[in-house]
Amino acid sequence: MGKRLIVAYGLWALGGPLGLHHIYLGRDSHALVWMLTFGGFGMGWAWDFWKIPGLVSQCNRQKTLSNEVKEEVPPASVIRFVGQVAMGIYFGLVAAIGLSSLISYYVVALPLAVGLGVHLVACVGEQTSNLKNTLIAAFVTSPIFYGRTISMIPISLTASITAQQHRSYRTGQKKHENLSLRLYRIGLAYLAFTGPLAYSALINTSRTVSYIAGSIGAMLDWLSVFPSLSALMEKILLLPYRVWSLFTGGGGFQNQYFKEWEKIYEFVATFQNEKEHLACKILGVDSQATLEEINRHYRDLVKIWHPDHNRHRIQEAEQHFLEIQAAYETLTHLRKFKKY
Repeated sequence: MGKRLIVAYGLWALGGPLGLHHIYLGRDSHALVWMLTFGGFGMGWAWDFWKIPGLVSQCNRQKTLSNEVKEEVPPASVIRFVGQVAMGIYFGLVAAIGLSSLISYYVVALPLAVGLGVHLVACVGEQTSNLKNTLIAAFVTSPIFYGRTISMIPISLTASITAQQHRSYRTGQKKHENLSLRLYRIGLAYLAFTGPLAYSALINTSRTVSYIAGSIGAMLDWLSVFPSLSALMEKILLLPYRVWSLFTGGGGFQNQYFKEWEKIYEFVATFQNEKEHLACKILGVDSQATLEEINRHYRDLVKIWHPDHNRHRIQEAEQHFLEIQAAYETLTHLRKFKKY
């Protein structure tokens, strides 16, 4: 019996962020991705509204062509590649929070988690990839970045490139697989993901908060060469706390347990304040300077330090010019955000 569009939309509305409509359509990997990210942090769930008719049609078509084997290589997808990289990093962060105390964390736990995250997205829909090659790429890359906080980023990139190189269509559709068995498999995978994370968050809260704050600091420091991206990431990280403060009248978290987690938001806010202070120092303005004053100081400094005007000290001029550009972009973004 074919899948019905109205049922798929009903499940999307009732439990879309948990991937119920994907379970109905036999897309277990996609359903697990949605469970672990609460519907792709809401955005993927909303986007599914437009994709459901095509997914239902694809599911019914696969049922009628279950014995057909596609020999050609699936077309490359930028969206799938970005999803693989993001999921690999996400799995790596969760492993860092829950498993970083293990002696073999950097050589076993981290590459295994990142590789599995990449492979999970590679298996969404009618495509799959070679798990062995993906894991080999992750394990080979891991020692190169041993001990570095952001090591999951290059590991995820390498594993994602490998997964893309070995992408293929599924060889055949599983017939009449028991729904309870599928749910059992998904449940085990979900518990394996959330178990260590829940343990660290509830039992070892202080250490977990310190590690997350350090990881965020390393990431923001790495992104500081891209001021716009860094400012956007800071806004995203602070958004939940600002929304909470709006509803509580700025009182913050009252429960002692949640006060530990409030330290993360305090850390991000401090990082933002330090960056603003440094930018003000570079442009020679005070912290209360208006956009007009910032623009005026920026234009004056650009005239002084533009490399074309300093041929006799080109390297020094280029360094100052880049610092001025970054400081100006940081301050203008912050001023516009505060004004908004």
